[in-house]
Amino acid sequence: MTGTFGGALEARGIPADSGKLYSESIGELEKDRGVLVIKRVHVRYVLNVSSELMLEKKDAIQRAFNLHPESCPVYKSIHKSIDITKDLEIVEV
Repeated sequence: MTGTFGGALEARGIPADSGKLYSESIGELEKDRGVLVIKRVHVRYVLNVSSELMLEKKDAIQRAFNLHPESCPVYKSIHKSIDITKDLEIVEV
């Protein structure tokens, strides 16, 4: 999902390379008849962006964040069986 989000940002003129965008994921497991099954995943994105670019591209960043899962092969493959949530922290540099 991070690659898809990064690509959506780059397409909108927002740099996401060289550590400007990174993510952390936390999965929650449950036992189903003695077998561990991933039930939930939360993805936390952090985007480092200049203050100037933030003023200009704030809405574009939010649109890319909101829409990117539907373009992500991983999300599309697993979202019906695993609850996936996400949040975005924007750090102005």
